[in-house]
Amino acid sequence: MLVLANDHGGLILREPIIEILNELNVPYRDIGTGSPESTDYPLWGYRAAKLVADGECDRGIMMCGTGVGMSLSANKIKGIRCVVCSDCYSAKLSRAHNNVNMLALGGRVVGPGLAKMIVKVWLETPFDGGERHSRRVKMIGDIEQGIDLG
Repeated sequence: MLVLANDHGGLILREPIIEILNELNVPYRDIGTGSPESTDYPLWGYRAAKLVADGECDRGIMMCGTGVGMSLSANKIKGIRCVVCSDCYSAKLSRAHNNVNMLALGGRVVGPGLAKMIVKVWLETPFDGGERHSRRVKMIGDIEQGIDLG
């Protein structure tokens, strides 16, 4: 199960993303917002990230004006590795090398067509799982736990 969240700045991408999720038969939980009224991206980023961190959802896709605010908010939650993407190459490698569990997109940065391509690549790319990438993902977790890598 994937969680889907957006603020008013990401609303333009909401329907195209739902469209591609349906095309790919990806089950999702849409937590909103469906309104163009101004709202606070940290709230949506937090809510979505908590669902992933708590294991209620496997991964998440979030949308705000640039993707940056949602990503910053989500990455404050232990266990979250969220990437902001505006290209398919970064989407692919963020999954293959970094095993990211959340994707943030900017409604004012990418158009609906590109957003759908990014989501498709991101969803279909597995984690490489090799020793080198697994070691680095573990190091990110160690940093999150307060372990000094110095």
